[in-house]
Amino acid sequence: MFIRKKRYPSGNTGIIICEKRNGKLCELHRIGIAKSDEEITDLMKEGKDWIDKEQQRRQPHLDLYGDERKACENELAVTENVLSNISNILINGSDLILDRVFDLIGFNRIDDIIFRQLVKARLSYPTSKAATVEYLKNHFDEDVDLSKIYRYLDKLGDMQHRLVQEISVRHTLKLFGGNIGLLFYDVTTLYFEVDKEDDLRKTGFSKEGRHKNPQVILGLLVSLDGYPLAYCIHEGNKYEGHTMLPVVRQFVEEYDLHDFIVVADSGLMTNDNVNELEQLGYKYIIGARIKAESEMVKSWILEQPKADCRMVEYIKEGGRRLLVGYTDDRTKKDAYNRDKGIRRLEKAYRTGKLTKENFNKRGYNKFLDLKGDATVTINYDKLNEDARWDGLKGYLTNTDIPTEAVYVACHNLWNVERAFRIAKSKIEVRPMFHFTRRRIEAHVCICFVALKVYKELERLLKLSHINMSVDKVLAMAQTVTTIEIKLPLNKDVIRKTMIMERHKRIAPLFSDEFWVTR
Repeated sequence: MFIRKKRYPSGNTGIIICEKRNGKLCELHRIGIAKSDEEITDLMKEGKDWIDKEQQRRQPHLDLYGDERKACENELAVTENVLSNISNILINGSDLILDRVFDLIGFNRIDDIIFRQLVKARLSYPTSKAATVEYLKNHFDEDVDLSKIYRYLDKLGDMQHRLVQEISVRHTLKLFGGNIGLLFYDVTTLYFEVDKEDDLRKTGFSKEGRHKNPQVILGLLVSLDGYPLAYCIHEGNKYEGHTMLPVVRQFVEEYDLHDFIVVADSGLMTNDNVNELEQLGYKYIIGARIKAESEMVKSWILEQPKADCRMVEYIKEGGRRLLVGYTDDRTKKDAYNRDKGIRRLEKAYRTGKLTKENFNKRGYNKFLDLKGDATVTINYDKLNEDARWDGLKGYLTNTDIPTEAVYVACHNLWNVERAFRIAKSKIEVRPMFHFTRRRIEAHVCICFVALKVYKELERLLKLSHINMSVDKVLAMAQTVTTIEIKLPLNKDVIRKTMIMERHKRIAPLFSDEFWVTR
């Protein structure tokens, strides 16, 4: 079939549909007569449409994929409709995990959304309170007024302190079958970027080398494996040895503990502390200051053969056991640290920077001698005498447990040190931008709870054989999003957490079954 244009004597043009049959031209249909070029164009188009319909009538088109095409079109329409009704996208993967851990421990007893958000922010985005407000807004679409947070910190008083400790202790008791056993205590210092002191922030000996900055002393009591139990805050110039007994005594009385052993480093212990521990009936294992023992005891220690991992025992008056251990690794470490300190002193001596101000008997300055009023020299005889003690470590205890158990208990003091490292590097308990006592105490309380949540998540990961650190899990979880879709008719909001293939390793943490069995 084709379109034929036929000219008439009148000058008009006829548009006719024709086809050849047996060599003859046959007219099938007259479309019309055109008087102008525009009419010819319109009639030509009409003619093409007529041909298409006639061909379809003669040879109907069989659409083998019609249903599939319609399904695809419907699918596309539904998808576009769903996307057009998305009301929010939350970057909340870490938030969902931390919520579960927070509730599992029992901190949901504190029915306060601001407290919960501040704790989770310390783990997901540790920063200032002002930046935390922006974080909550950008990630969770939550408007929390900064002034409201500050007012909240002012109200977060002693009752909250006791409540979070109680929740933490009850949970830890449950993990240990009702008996905590070992109580590890240590302190650290938190300095402030200010010059002015007050009744809490005072200058003192800083473990971070910031002796000119006002600071506070933070004491931490933890169980075996480093689960936080209690904490205390003291003035920055307080002797750290005076901080332990009050917090331990209060803790023991409050939770009616009986079968326990206090473990602490030698820096926290004095003869008065040891005597008071015994008067209270407490068992203890503490690091011993073997170089401060009597001449008779020191001579006995140095006379003992030195063999790797060998421990000897000396019974002191009152039945106290002095255990002294030796290891080759500690010998190398002691020698290395001393040589490093002496090289620093020798460099200062050569350059004339070794002055009376260095003569404070702290660290390796104990090898310095002061001649007259101004001359400071290095005493190499003291240096050689100190080398005789390389590799030796002492422990003092009033328990009757085996020597190996004493060594293991003291070795586990690293759990407190690690807890401080987590608090400082991961949770960022410091720097602190607060200056009032109540806000400083509130900030430390929030960080204590964050530390407990961190340790519990670490335990769950290990228990579930998810071989990733807490930091890596939270970092990966921060790429998990939740989509909120508001249905246009019934106004309900549907939430869907998007777990992608890249989240496969942490996918169990987003299932209800994982948390039901914990």
